[in-house]
Amino acid sequence: MPLSDPMTPDALLEARTARPERRARDLANELGVSEAALVAAEVGRTATRLKAHPNDLIPPVSTLGEVMALTRNDSAVHERVGEYVEYHGGEHATMVLGPEIDLRMFPKHWAHAFAVVEETDKGVKRSLQVFDAAGDAVHKVHLKPASDVAAFEKLVTALATGDDSRDFDAAPRTPPEGAKLREDKMDLLRKEWDRMTDTHQFLRLVSKLKMNRLGAYRGAGAPYAEPLAPAAVSAMLEGAAAEGIEIMLFVGNAGCIQIHAGTIETIKPMGPWQNVLDPRFNLHLRADHVAEVWRVWKPTQRGPAISVEAFDAEGRLILQCFGKRKEAEPVAWNAMVAELPAPEGVA
Repeated sequence: MPLSDPMTPDALLEARTARPERRARDLANELGVSEAALVAAEVGRTATRLKAHPNDLIPPVSTLGEVMALTRNDSAVHERVGEYVEYHGGEHATMVLGPEIDLRMFPKHWAHAFAVVEETDKGVKRSLQVFDAAGDAVHKVHLKPASDVAAFEKLVTALATGDDSRDFDAAPRTPPEGAKLREDKMDLLRKEWDRMTDTHQFLRLVSKLKMNRLGAYRGAGAPYAEPLAPAAVSAMLEGAAAEGIEIMLFVGNAGCIQIHAGTIETIKPMGPWQNVLDPRFNLHLRADHVAEVWRVWKPTQRGPAISVEAFDAEGRLILQCFGKRKEAEPVAWNAMVAELPAPEGVA
């Protein structure tokens, strides 16, 4: 639903002070405001407005040393500890290609940025928080004990906009697109699908045919895309952990995609959440939001790429997972994925 941010900044501060244990995103949803409105209300106290474009923000983040990168959507949170290295800038798409922090960023959605410095029971927490025009979080950087605080302060001084406004005017959220498919284009879709040499060609293909990812999966059929049970996502994580399979796990939103490459170890469900709780990588997945799961085959020059992809009830992509490819095909991943459960009633 559209966000109106009807509360004044002072009222938002009072609400946040009254419920200090509530996470900002959860409190914002309860109050019917954007998360960015809660942060903006703190400008002049704990928050400072910064230049938001990745070309401005990310290069100095590389001076902070070890930090925690966080990217999320409504159903999954991806947290990775490491350093921001190998930044590749641009106006329409940018990348961080480090061995631990691996990001794809789309600057048109980086509308607002803040530096936040908060006193907590556990000490001072410092972070950089980026939001889209609707006030939803795109990407966050949280400093760790080993991070360079002086470099953080230098970054804030250099990128501060000087805008002391505590108000936040949220644009309407873009509604979910849902599945788009063209029955009259299915034969052409399969023909062009067979010709792909890189997974990145897929979205251009479906866009050209006036479809989208989920619509193409629903219409293409085996071997291109096969439905799995919602429980297949947890089974995939548990199987990868048990077998020590290296994976590439993508979680994102319109403005940022964050990738974990490597093994996972500790799987721990907590209520509706399925969690990966490793020292340098955490995933928090609302398993009850998973409505559709697809096992997807795409041809590449180095052999087929097989993924497991989860969607919510409105057709939004929650996460994607591939086997991490080295020199050879990820045989263990492919074998495990072949055994994931199908939906009820499907052999």
